[in-house]
Amino acid sequence: MTPRLDAQTEDPADLEGLADLPDIPPFDEVGPVDARALSKTLFSRLETLEEGTPEYSYVRNTLVELNLALVKFAAARFRSRSEPMEDIIQVGTIGLIKAIDRFELSRGVEFPTFAMPTIIGEIKRFFRDTSWSVRVPRRLQELRLDLAKAGDELAQKLDRSPTVAELADRLDLTREEVVEGMAASNAYTASSLDAQPEEDDSEGALADRIGYEDHGLEGIEYVESLKPLIASLPARDRQILSLRFVGNLTQSEIGEELGISQMHVSRLLSRTLTRLRRGLLTES
Repeated sequence: MTPRLDAQTEDPADLEGLADLPDIPPFDEVGPVDARALSKTLFSRLETLEEGTPEYSYVRNTLVELNLALVKFAAARFRSRSEPMEDIIQVGTIGLIKAIDRFELSRGVEFPTFAMPTIIGEIKRFFRDTSWSVRVPRRLQELRLDLAKAGDELAQKLDRSPTVAELADRLDLTREEVVEGMAASNAYTASSLDAQPEEDDSEGALADRIGYEDHGLEGIEYVESLKPLIASLPARDRQILSLRFVGNLTQSEIGEELGISQMHVSRLLSRTLTRLRRGLLTES
């Protein structure tokens, strides 16, 4: 259940130093503009109160109730997830409380602008930590968490997405382990067979659209034939194939990873694919 702090069960007039606070109507009747103005007044008063006192708790709880609309707005972005909306709102409320505890009026930033990243981050962390559509080994679950955390930190520091090598250095892992962790992320979410397409509901559920003959099955023999051919490739060519088709990196990202130009990566990749294609034709 979403925590109810029930700030309005107390009368601020009965609390020392709060008698001059403005009257606060029922929380569900306060509009966004009024909530923002009242929040500024309450944050100003919160800075003068001692943490742990009844006065501090009243003002803090009132701020939470006044700004629950931010949590509901953020939670709506995740309504397609399988978890109950009530649970998502509860987790988002924890993010709201953290934002209130860290907010300072002197920063000159509006509270909704400051709080929203913390609320959304808390909800994302909840999904990241608890929701897996396909069961994977615990080691890979933990690796995915470490990669996500390191990726966020490096992206903020570098102002771009980190490379596989940078992630490997940060976590003291091999590049192959990083790529494996990235691949494991694909098991995190899955679509329901009963899901309707968002763009055109007339197409029917997913289960109605996937019951056709899969001509790709004919390629299984080629996949098996490719394994020894790939194993015979030089180490760098195997690494490029892995980064491109397992790690889903672009040629530019592979070049940055290996310290070579994108054009060089393109030539090496083209040469490798041609070699594999010829090997398949020769076997057939």
